[in-house]
Amino acid sequence: MPRIAGSDIPDNKPTRIALRYIYGIGPHHADKICADLQIEPQTRANKLTEDQLAAIANLIEANYVVEGALRRQTNQDIARLRDIRAYRGLRHRAGLPVRGQRTKTNARTRKGRRKTVAGKKMVKAK
Repeated sequence: MPRIAGSDIPDNKPTRIALRYIYGIGPHHADKICADLQIEPQTRANKLTEDQLAAIANLIEANYVVEGALRRQTNQDIARLRDIRAYRGLRHRAGLPVRGQRTKTNARTRKGRRKTVAGKKMVKAK
């Protein structure tokens, strides 16, 4: 299993797919990396030579923010929004959708499981 940019990538997948296992590398960047280094995107990751792996690692390290540094940067951005009391920061703090989605329905992913509130018991009229 090749090790690039601090993460293991699967060796039985095509290079353009295997690169996506690195946090911060998506489809566009994976294809761009393959094109820049003239690596066939459909070549299996285990068929890459040591020189090609080193070239990929050097290119990613030089041009992309990935893995721990990207996670740290994202967390710092969210912390900054919280500190300056921006609306988005308040939404992050409350665990609610940040980008303007509705919350009356369809916000279960951010809000978590439903918390049932007991209703008032009806008093029978005599």
